[in-house]
Amino acid sequence: MALDIEKIIADLKESTIVELNDLVSAIEEEFGVEAAAPVAAAGAGAAEAAEQTEFTVELASAGSAKIKVIKAVREATGLGLKEAKALVDGAPSAIKEGVSKDEAEELKAKIEEAGGSVEVK
Repeated sequence: MALDIEKIIADLKESTIVELNDLVSAIEEEFGVEAAAPVAAAGAGAAEAAEQTEFTVELASAGSAKIKVIKAVREATGLGLKEAKALVDGAPSAIKEGVSKDEAEELKAKIEEAGGSVEVK
């Protein structure tokens, strides 16, 4: 007995949602399977595979040593004094976006050492 796949697909296209739901229920009952289980497993696997590789370093606040934080931001970003000061004054603001985890952690350590508080997202 050969399956006529094209005919099955044509029949499915012409079916209503209620009929398709009944078909899924009948298949689950007949073969002892559950249609939702593979979808849930695939979703969990995809979440694990999608590990974050790019990070954004965001200055939360300059703290009390604002000048040291401005210097650290200038050193890390290559911005001029005016731009770095505007970035620090506008906190919370992104210092660098799309950086590796190691670079983000290194930048976080430098800014925190200067007295600012940083979040890596």
